[in-house]
Amino acid sequence: MLKKIGIGLVIILALMQFKQIDKINPEYNEAEDFITITQPSEEIATLIKAACYDCHSHQAKYPWYSNVAPISWMVEHHIEEGREHLNFSKWGSYDTKKANHKLEECIEEIEEGEMPMKPYVVMHSEAKMSKEQKKALMAFFQNQRK
Repeated sequence: MLKKIGIGLVIILALMQFKQIDKINPEYNEAEDFITITQPSEEIATLIKAACYDCHSHQAKYPWYSNVAPISWMVEHHIEEGREHLNFSKWGSYDTKKANHKLEECIEEIEEGEMPMKPYVVMHSEAKMSKEQKKALMAFFQNQRK
């Protein structure tokens, strides 16, 4: 009985691999990108790219595990949801009120330890930030508010 269940699970997992995610990043206007507009220091730009851009821009880098269903579906969902909430590639299209609100949310999410998400940091050690880096990033976001 257990052997049949095991074989059934293997077959299901194998069939799941046929439903691949779309890993093509949408085109974007670099002139509207947050880093292009705000011109942060190299240290801050590196932090933002490492901790935020995979889910919150049109510059996602898909790791090896994004080829394995059902994990790939979770990755796709996080990226879609992340871009929906905040898309640094469309920063130039945000009006001042919306941009200020997004910056405020960025500060809150970092302060509360919600962003970057813990599972993301586990798989992407470059996204792990020290307290000093978090403070510097939050200060940068605060300074961008108008």
